[in-house]
Amino acid sequence: MKHEWKKHEIDLYEAKATPQIITVPRQRFIMIKGEGNPNGEDFPERVGVLYSLAYPIKFSFKTLYKKSEAQRASYEYGDYSVYPLEGVWTTSNKDDPLDKACFLYTIMIRQPDYITKEMFESARTLTAKKKPHPLLDDVVFDAMEDGKSVQMLHIGSFDDEPASFAKMDAFAMENGLERLNRYHREIYLGDARKTAPEKRRTILRYQVK
Repeated sequence: MKHEWKKHEIDLYEAKATPQIITVPRQRFIMIKGEGNPNGEDFPERVGVLYSLAYPIKFSFKTLYKKSEAQRASYEYGDYSVYPLEGVWTTSNKDDPLDKACFLYTIMIRQPDYITKEMFESARTLTAKKKPHPLLDDVVFDAMEDGKSVQMLHIGSFDDEPASFAKMDAFAMENGLERLNRYHREIYLGDARKTAPEKRRTILRYQVK
């Protein structure tokens, strides 16, 4: 059976176009840090490195699952869809948070709970041999837990996100919630390179207390 996040994790990936409260559990990711304007050359390089690992991890797991009946009995699923790209963003410029040159980010791809650090390291070793890249060593396997958060689905250009954040801020205030920090998460529900800006679908999320 194949685990498909679009079908099996609707609560996390079917955000509404209006703000809502959600509790996000601890999740595992492969991730890499970066800074600066995401429209430059560095950002897509980092995205590419993540995907160069995400698929070998997936295919290695499928091979492991098929090896023996004992292995199959250990897992509920024998395959999974690669999760969407995500990013946690902040800025070093408190006076102008929209200054893209000052953006600080960690981009990531979620991994199923049964993917281990050993599987990740094995995939990195394999990728380094087949498709070497200087950024491979910067990718880490770690966990994050957003916990209680406010989120909404933003439809449109990334540059128009402040309007959606304003709605989220108003919603949080109305519900007696306070934003926890200056970070926010974005989950990209499509390939931005192939989608017209006005049709892009991005889940925006930030932690609250």
